[in-house]
Amino acid sequence: MSGNNNISSPARTKEIIQRYGFSFKKSLGQNFLIDQNILDKIVDAAGLDQAAGALEIGPGIGALTERLAAAAGAVTAVEIDRRLIPILRDVLAAYPHVKIRNDDVLKVNLRELFAEDFAAVERVSVVANLPYYVTTPILMKLLEEKLPLDNIVVMIQKEVAERMAASPGGKEYGSLSIAVQYYSEPELVCIVPRTVFIPQPNVESAVIRLKVRERPPVEVADEKHFFEVVQASFTQRRKTIANNLKARFFPEEGRERLESLLAEAEIEPSRRGETLSLAEYARLSAVLLAAGIV
Repeated sequence: MSGNNNISSPARTKEIIQRYGFSFKKSLGQNFLIDQNILDKIVDAAGLDQAAGALEIGPGIGALTERLAAAAGAVTAVEIDRRLIPILRDVLAAYPHVKIRNDDVLKVNLRELFAEDFAAVERVSVVANLPYYVTTPILMKLLEEKLPLDNIVVMIQKEVAERMAASPGGKEYGSLSIAVQYYSEPELVCIVPRTVFIPQPNVESAVIRLKVRERPPVEVADEKHFFEVVQASFTQRRKTIANNLKARFFPEEGRERLESLLAEAEIEPSRRGETLSLAEYARLSAVLLAAGIV
C-alpha cells in the first residue's frame, strides 16, 4: 500500500481532521502518526498474516488500522473517544473484517473480546500507538491477564521502552523491567522522532516488541508476593536491598533475621535492587515466603 491516499499521509490526515472538524484532546494523549515507513516497521514487527488477528488500542483516525487490515485476518480497534467512531467507520468502510469498539480498554473484559472477535484466527497480537499517559497500566493488564497473545508491538515513550528492555545494573532497570521481562521478551524495534506526529508530542518515542512468553523464565510459587518483594526492593533506589526490605518486611525487628535470609538466598545485603536479576528475585521471594515473611 503506497501513495498519498493512505490515511497516514500528512495531506490525507489533515483532510480527514478538517472534514470531520476533529479537535485533539490533550487529556487523551492524541498524537496521530503520519510516517508510512514507521507504520510498516510496526506491522512487520508483529509478524501478521491472514491466520492472525490484531487488537489495536487507540486507533485515532485509522492510519495503523488501515495497515493492519491489509496484513491480518481479523482486526479489532478499541477507541475510547466516541468522536472518532464515525470517522473510523467511514474511512475503514472497505474492510469488513475490521471491528470498531467504542470502549476503555482498561475496563474491557479482554477474554470475552478475544472469544467474540478472534475465534476465526489462530493467534492474536496487540499492535498499537499507545497514549503515553496510560502505557504502563494497559501493558500490565495485557500481560497479567495471561491472554493468548503472540506479540505486543507498541509505540510508547522512548524512556519507558528503554526501561522495559533494560538489563540489571543500569539506571533504567527497575520494577517495570522485571515485570515486563517476567511475562515477555522485550526488543526495541526503532526510535521514532517527534516530528512524525500531528500534533508533535513533547517526547521521543520508540517501538517495542514484547514476545509473550508461554511461561515465565523463573518459577515463582506466589506471583503477588514475588512482585511485592520486587517493588519493596526499589522503594528508594539509593538504598541497599537490606535497608529497603527491612523497611517493608521487618519494620520492628533488628537486622539479624533479614541478613540470615539474604544469606540463604545468596544475596549480599549491601547490593542495590537494580543489580539483582530476575532469577535472584525469584530466589529471594521463595526464601522470604518459606520463612513466612509476607
